[in-house]
Amino acid sequence: MLTTEKYQEEFVKYLEQYVSFKEPQNLYEPIKYILKLGGKRLRPVLTLMACDIFDLNYKKALDAALAIEVFHNFSLVHDDIMDDAPLRRAKETVHEKWDINTGILSGDAMLIMAYQMFEKYDDRTFRNLAKIFSKTALEVCEGQQYDIDFETRDDVTIPEYLKMIEYKTAVLVAAAMQMGAIIANASEEDQNGIYEFGKNLGIAFQLQDDYLDAFGDPETFGKQVGGDIIENKKTFLYLKALEFSAPENKEELLQLFGTTPNDSKDKIERVKQLFENSGSADATKQEIKVYTNKAFAILEAMHITEDKKQVLHQFGVTLITREV
Repeated sequence: MLTTEKYQEEFVKYLEQYVSFKEPQNLYEPIKYILKLGGKRLRPVLTLMACDIFDLNYKKALDAALAIEVFHNFSLVHDDIMDDAPLRRAKETVHEKWDINTGILSGDAMLIMAYQMFEKYDDRTFRNLAKIFSKTALEVCEGQQYDIDFETRDDVTIPEYLKMIEYKTAVLVAAAMQMGAIIANASEEDQNGIYEFGKNLGIAFQLQDDYLDAFGDPETFGKQVGGDIIENKKTFLYLKALEFSAPENKEELLQLFGTTPNDSKDKIERVKQLFENSGSADATKQEIKVYTNKAFAILEAMHITEDKKQVLHQFGVTLITREV
């Protein structure tokens, strides 16, 4: 087993070879641009790690890892268009740097390119990879639609929110891990186990992201702290605050989130106070622990050696205690 940093390094080297120049330039240059913007490379690292966990050289999973990363970035290009987002990882988004039509077409090409990566595998592996990938890609789209629907709804429930982040974020983490297990020819039981491990860890990861968006350190978080508050996002923090708050504070929170999105410092600080005073901040931290512990319980039942369980356990701990 390698360190997380070494998996990242090996994947980035493989990615660099992939994003070589192609024609027509106006189709492929935006693809090259978004893929080289960086990021944690969390999902492809998990594919490589899962392959190693089940005793096959991680290099056999590099093409599947690349498919996951290309798909993930395809979804970001289209999400940025839908959100009219000006920045991605502190750089211009594709549709801002080029235009909306280029963003749509280059994104479409990336989805097709992701599927092409599976052609490197034998027929049986190809079928199994394509099956989980197609299911996951559709769920990510469903999660994005739920997220859009929530923007205009005042009656979003916590189960609905958890389902949304499961589909929009967690299933891709889960699929990334299962794809590594598929390539390593792990048993169906272990494939399903590592999928569930990844899904629960993915939900914890997103809840941690929600928490850091409000309470993270601006120096380390990498995004504008309070971004979800500015955009009136109905996160777990917000929904729990509504549930726990006294009537007058609940009314104030509804009014604050009923305004046009704005980056008023007073609004951000007041909402954070309401999150803390209501107990919502602590409840969110507790929910992160709940899903992390679910992941670790699944891990204990898997048919892998104790040292490999420890590697995944430590990865999970690192993921949900991060400050970035």
